[in-house]
Amino acid sequence: MNTTALLDLLHQEVIPAIGCTEPACVALCVARAKEKLGNEPDSIRVEVSKNIYKNAMGVGIPGTGMNGLPIAIALGATIGKSDYELEVLRDTTPEAVGYAKAYLQRVQPQISIDHNAPDLVYVHVVVGCCDKTAEETIQGSHTGCADSSYCISSLREVYDFAMNVPLKEVEFLMDGAKMNMAAAEKSFMGNYGHGLGRLLHTVSNQHLTNAHSTQMSNIFGDTLFTKILCYTCGACDARMSGAMVPVMSNSGSGNQGISCSIPVYLYALEHNSDEAQTLRALTVSNLTVIYIKQSLGRLSALCGCVVAATGSAAGLTYLMGGQYDEVTFAIKNMIANISGMICDGAKPACALKVTSGVATAVLSASMAMNHSFAESTEGIVEDDIDRTIHNLTRIGHDGMCQTDDVIIDIMTNKN
Repeated sequence: MNTTALLDLLHQEVIPAIGCTEPACVALCVARAKEKLGNEPDSIRVEVSKNIYKNAMGVGIPGTGMNGLPIAIALGATIGKSDYELEVLRDTTPEAVGYAKAYLQRVQPQISIDHNAPDLVYVHVVVGCCDKTAEETIQGSHTGCADSSYCISSLREVYDFAMNVPLKEVEFLMDGAKMNMAAAEKSFMGNYGHGLGRLLHTVSNQHLTNAHSTQMSNIFGDTLFTKILCYTCGACDARMSGAMVPVMSNSGSGNQGISCSIPVYLYALEHNSDEAQTLRALTVSNLTVIYIKQSLGRLSALCGCVVAATGSAAGLTYLMGGQYDEVTFAIKNMIANISGMICDGAKPACALKVTSGVATAVLSASMAMNHSFAESTEGIVEDDIDRTIHNLTRIGHDGMCQTDDVIIDIMTNKN
């Protein structure tokens, strides 16, 4: 086990982001190109991979009340700062949005899908002004930074690292969980997405008195389970609808960061887990996600909420008193259950998928603690946990390529 390499990997993959990371990636690329040019561009050409395009079509852009790539590109070209990386649009204000809208009338960006892009995460930008041009490419990761060359060898390596890492080295994971909780709390105060988080929060706190809310209270009630659901999907509601709020991402996805941190943090809070237990659980969860994503890829037709919730199941199992064997049981239960969930782009309805994922994580961890788990006679599950994980990622990486093409064709050719 290489402790230094694993710590570097955590710090590389668990970083703050504002808004959906795919349009943020495009805005970052535009901002870098603009800075090379030295002027505000009067022409912009953007080529993106199909997966970047898919995840940028229907998602809210922070602070704008608008969806999609054009406004993200305009803000990247006008107020974007590359030093902010995935918080590139941090300086967005109502005045900046007004200017960006006017800018779009003057400079209409050319946006196209590069169907032969060399990577699933790929953005190429060419900007021009006064007979000068500049270009920039982001590839491989959402910031273009080279992926760590260190590959996690097994779930056992993840677990052993989490149990032994000096706690001061992973304190930032607690800060990230609190950041994601704050995003959820913002969603309860506003009208974001489909309002799923706010609805569950209101019902669990018994603030509604109509007949429908009474029925919902009888189903959900003021329980830890409901709290986990409402905070997790609430944070997703906020960021998918363009709230100007940072979240701590994991492997290039804010929703993955939310899904692998909030359930673990809330469970620890409810059960008075000490700081050491909480930090080790968050490390198990976050690093499990990174391990799975290393073989799946950053973007795929397989919903990232499945992967992130699998990390949560591992962290929750540890907090429930489980050890390595029980963690493997929980992951097998996750893979036996929701492994086929598709990604049809970033959008407000992602909150529904996040909720499905974390609900299954709680169920899977609870079953694992009862030593009840999917066995090797069932579907893609094998006795060996690493082979089971790689069966999942093989389906997502290799088996669902055509699925991705069909999804994108449907999304881009709606009546």
